[in-house]
Amino acid sequence: MTFVNDLRVAFYSLMRTQGLAITVILTLALGIGANAAIFTLVRGVLLKPLVNRDEDRLIYIRQSALGTGDENTTFSVPEIKDLRAGVKTLSAFGEFSTFEFTMIGLGEPRVVQAGVASGTYLEVMGLHPVLGRLIGPQDDGPKAAGVIVLTYRFWTTALGKDPSVLGRTVRLGSGPMGDRSATVIGVLEPCVPYPQDTEIIANIVTSPHHLSATMVTGRIHRMTELFGRLAPGVTVDQARAELRAVYGAMTKEHPEAYPANANFQIGAKLLRDQITSGARTVLLVLLAASALVFIIACSNVANLILTRTVRREGELATRAALGASTSALRRMLLAESLLLCGAGAALGVMSAQPMVAILARYASRFSVRALDLTLDSSLLWVGAALAIVAAVILAFVPRLPSTDTSNGHSLSRSSARMTGNTSRRQRIFAVTQIAASFVLLAGASTVITTLIALQTAQTGLDTRHVLAINVPAMSYGKTPGQVVDFYKESIRRIDALPGVSKTAFGMVVPWRDGGFGLQFSADGHVHAPGEEDPRAQLRVISPGFFAALGVPIIAGRDFDDLDGQKGKEPVVIVSETLARRMFPNQDAVNRHVYWTDPVLKFAAGINAAPHRIVGVTADIDDEHLVPEPSLTVYSPFEEGPIFGGRLFIHTGANPYSLVTSVTRVIRDMSVDQPIEHAATLEDVRAEVLTPDRLNSLVFGVFAAVALAIALVGVAGVLAFSVSARTREFGIRLALGSQPGHLLKGVIAEGAVMAAAGVLAGTAFGFVAARLAGSYFLDVKMPGVLPVVLSAFLLLTAAVVASWLPAARAARIDVIQALRFE
Repeated sequence: MTFVNDLRVAFYSLMRTQGLAITVILTLALGIGANAAIFTLVRGVLLKPLVNRDEDRLIYIRQSALGTGDENTTFSVPEIKDLRAGVKTLSAFGEFSTFEFTMIGLGEPRVVQAGVASGTYLEVMGLHPVLGRLIGPQDDGPKAAGVIVLTYRFWTTALGKDPSVLGRTVRLGSGPMGDRSATVIGVLEPCVPYPQDTEIIANIVTSPHHLSATMVTGRIHRMTELFGRLAPGVTVDQARAELRAVYGAMTKEHPEAYPANANFQIGAKLLRDQITSGARTVLLVLLAASALVFIIACSNVANLILTRTVRREGELATRAALGASTSALRRMLLAESLLLCGAGAALGVMSAQPMVAILARYASRFSVRALDLTLDSSLLWVGAALAIVAAVILAFVPRLPSTDTSNGHSLSRSSARMTGNTSRRQRIFAVTQIAASFVLLAGASTVITTLIALQTAQTGLDTRHVLAINVPAMSYGKTPGQVVDFYKESIRRIDALPGVSKTAFGMVVPWRDGGFGLQFSADGHVHAPGEEDPRAQLRVISPGFFAALGVPIIAGRDFDDLDGQKGKEPVVIVSETLARRMFPNQDAVNRHVYWTDPVLKFAAGINAAPHRIVGVTADIDDEHLVPEPSLTVYSPFEEGPIFGGRLFIHTGANPYSLVTSVTRVIRDMSVDQPIEHAATLEDVRAEVLTPDRLNSLVFGVFAAVALAIALVGVAGVLAFSVSARTREFGIRLALGSQPGHLLKGVIAEGAVMAAAGVLAGTAFGFVAARLAGSYFLDVKMPGVLPVVLSAFLLLTAAVVASWLPAARAARIDVIQALRFE
C-alpha cells in the first residue's frame, strides 16, 4: 500500500504543475508512439512468420555472377537437374520462372505478372488453396492440360473474390513464343508470393518456350528461380555448404558455362529473409531513427524534471529533515515518473494506431507484407516497456538533497539555485538531444539531396510531351508480319488524331520496364584472351522512334519502311557511346556490328549476321534514373522479334487527352488487345521516384520533430540558467557590464552546446554508419554537402533558440535582481 500511497501523493503533486506535466506527457507520447508504431511495422514485415507450412525450413537458392554485375542469374534446367541429383540436405526442390502473359478470358484483356512453375513448387512452398486445388505433379509434362492458380490478392482486387472463376478457360499469350489455353483450377490462400507482384501461377505446358529443346538442354539458358525445403534436422548453413560443394563440382565439369571472370557463385537463405530483403534496410534505418527520437524526447523530459527538482529542493530537503530516507524520496520520484510515463505511453499507443496505417502504406512500396499488417498486443507491450524504461531514467536523473540540513540553508531557500552538478547534467542532456538531432538531420539531408539529384538529372528525352502506352504484342493466329502490320496501322491511325506530332513503337518504357542485353562484336574489334565480348542492350523500334522521344540522330539516318524486310541488307542504329567505344576516332556509319552471345541459340528470331550501321543516336539510358553512358543497338521492328509492345505518342497538347481516342482506335482494330498504363514519361519517372520521395518525407518529418524538441531543450536549459543566475546578472550590470555582453554570453552558451552536439553527433554517426554498412550494403556514408548543411542549420537554429533567454538576461532590472532571494 506504501507505493499506492506514493502514487496518490505523486498525482496531487503533478496536479499543482499541470503545464509541466502536460508538456512531459506530450513529449513522451511522441517518442513512445513513434517507436511503438515502427516496431509494429518491423515486426509485421520482417519478424512475423510466413503462412507457409514449416516456413523456417523453406529456403531460396540463388546463383550469381558478380564479375559481370549480375546478382541473380537464376538457373537453367540442366543446372537444376545436377543440384537435384547431388544435394541430399534438401528434401525437395521447386522451380518457378517469372513470366509475363497477356491474359484474355477473365474480365478486361490484361497483362498479368505470372510464374511458370513445376508441379512440386506449391507443395515445396507449403501453401494451400482457399478455392479449388493447386498445381501438382499430375500437371507436369508436355501432355498435361494447361492450368493456372490465382493469387489471393489478384483474385480479391481484380476479380472481386468471384467464386465462378473456377473452371473458366483463359488464353495466355507470350508474344512471339506462342499462345496457350489454360483452365483456372484454384486460388491460393492469403500469402506473400515470390516475386511479390505475382498474380497467377501456371504450369509449364502453358509456356511453349519452356517445352522447347533449347530450354531443356541449354546449360546457359537461365531463367528459373529455385526453392528448396530443408531435410529434417538440417540447418541452412549445412545446406549452403553442400550446395556449394555440388556447385563447385558442376562448374569444374562444365567450365565453358562458367567463365572465370564472371565469378559464378551459389548461395541460400531463408525464404522469409529473401522476401523481406527489399524492405529490411529502410525499416531498420527507420527503427533507428525512431530510437533517436525517443532518446531526444527522454533527454528533453529529463531536463524538465531536473528543472522541477531544483525548484523543489526546499520541499525535498524538508522531507529529508523530517526523516524521509533516500529510498523513500527516490520512490516518490519514481511514482511521479510512472504516472507521467504511463500517461505518455497511453497517449502514444493511441496515436500509434493511425501512424501504423500511414507507415504501412509507405512500407508497402518496399514489401507487400505491409499491406496485410494488423495491430496486436505487441503495440501495448512495446508502449509499456518504453514507459518503464523512461520512468526509471527520469526517477534516477535528479540528485537528492543530503539529510544533513543542520545549517538550514536548503530549508529556507525557495528560489531556484542551480548547482554545478545539475547544470552539467542539463547541458549533457541538451547536447545529447542536439547530437541525436544532427544524426537524423544529416540522414534526412542525404536522402533529400539524393532525391533532388535524381529529379533534376537531364534524361535527354522530351518527357513532358511523350505519352507511353503498353500495347503488348498479340501473336495468336497471326504471323510475325501481321503483328508488325497491326502496329503500323495503329501508328498510322494515331498519327491522324488531332494534336499528335509523331507516334512510334518501342520495346520498353524507360525506367518502368526491364530490357535485356546481349554480347556483341564489331568490325575489327579484338578482345584480350579470356575477356568476353562487350554487352549491349537490344531495342526493337519503328521508324520515327527517336523523333517521338525527342532524341537527335547524330550521324547517318533513321530507319525507313524498307529496313528489316526480308531480302534487304540487315541494318541497325547504335548509341553514341557504342560508336565511340567500338570505332574510336572513326565514323561508325556503314561499319558492322553482330551478336555473339551464346544464348542466341535459345532465342529465336534474333539475327546474328553482321548488321550495317546506318545511324548513330544520342544515348538513351532507359534503365537508370541518372543517365549513364549506354551501349545500345536498335533494330527495325520489321526484322523483329517483337517483344513488349509499347507505343510512344508525341504531342504538343495535353498528352492525357489522347488516351480515350487512342484506346478507341486500337479497340476498333482488335477488341481483345490489352491497352494499359498510359502515362507521360515525366509521370513514369515520377512514379519510379515515389519510394525516394516517401523516404525524404518520412525521414524529413522525423528530423524536423527531433530538431524542434532539441531546440526547445536548448532554449529551456538557457532560460532556466538565466533564471537561476538573475542575481549574478544584476550584480554584473550594477558593476557596469553592458546588456549586450550578457546577450552575447548567453547566445554563446547555446552555440557551444550546439557545437558540442554536432561534434558528438558526427562521431556517433560515423561509427554507426560504418557499423551499419558492414551489415547492409545499401547504407553509405552521407556526403560532405548534407553534413555541412545539417551542421549549419542546427547551429543557426540553436543560436535563434538562444535569443529569447539571452534577451531576457539583457533586460534584467538591476534593483529587482539585487533583491532576488
